[in-house]
Amino acid sequence: MEEKEVCYHVPVMLHESLEGLDIQPSGVYVDVTFGGGGHSREILNRLNDEGELYGFDQDADAEKNIPADSRFVFVRSNFRYLYNFMRYHGVAGEVDGLLADLGVSSHHFDDKDRGFSFRFDGALDMRMNTRAGQTAADIVNTYTEEQLADLFYLYGELKVARKLASVLVRSREIKKIADFLEVIKPFTGKDKEKKFLAQVFQALRIEVNDEMRALREMLQQTLQVLKPGGRLVVITYHSLEDRLVKNFLKTGNFEGKAEQDFFGNIRSPFRLVNNKVIVPSDEEIERNPRSRSAKLRIAELDNRV
Repeated sequence: MEEKEVCYHVPVMLHESLEGLDIQPSGVYVDVTFGGGGHSREILNRLNDEGELYGFDQDADAEKNIPADSRFVFVRSNFRYLYNFMRYHGVAGEVDGLLADLGVSSHHFDDKDRGFSFRFDGALDMRMNTRAGQTAADIVNTYTEEQLADLFYLYGELKVARKLASVLVRSREIKKIADFLEVIKPFTGKDKEKKFLAQVFQALRIEVNDEMRALREMLQQTLQVLKPGGRLVVITYHSLEDRLVKNFLKTGNFEGKAEQDFFGNIRSPFRLVNNKVIVPSDEEIERNPRSRSAKLRIAELDNRV
């Protein structure tokens, strides 16, 4: 019996991101967030027989969406190992375009067994790679009060981070936390319940998957992977990752510290293709409400690098 494709979300800003890649039919491209394969399929549609596409994903579910296409190579890995795999396949420094859609797919949010959504009472897992690593439940039951406070403040931008951490630690002193939502219920006022829970779950998900550090590592490796003039197209969904991407593309570092040349021009390994961030159209947001927070940034590796 054949395995069916796992239903993922419709790719956000599909047309805009593909236009940003400026696809050359015989070029080499990388989709570091393969997921449901929506972006990859459209890239393949624009390649000729000589074109190549590499798709990264660490989630076993994504493997069910691999296209039967000789031009496509699936890389079963986190995109933080981008350079190693591109070097292994002999295309490091030869990539014409790289796409990163950093959003968590609808598939993950809608699967109650994965623990990504507060809409379900499933296990608090949140691992993109279910074959390894600690779960969100492990974190809330083992991290120190200071560690919990830091992650809720840094990754969830929660003002009540310290109080929340304190409640969790006191609760688990009595017994292991099994019903996470019940423990944090005192913090969820009716008027801002969804926003608060979204911030809490975002913080845990980022920590579980080490998302911010992995993103930094991947972005830095694009300098070794892209060819001069190669395009980097990134879609972000929250301010933390968008700030990293924005700073890196504009200044070449994550702090946004601009170095200038003799003529006062900002030194950066990239040339911005879109100086103004691209956001979904009103029509797309109405069709797909989960796209409303998306931001698209496009840059080209400077030919002088």
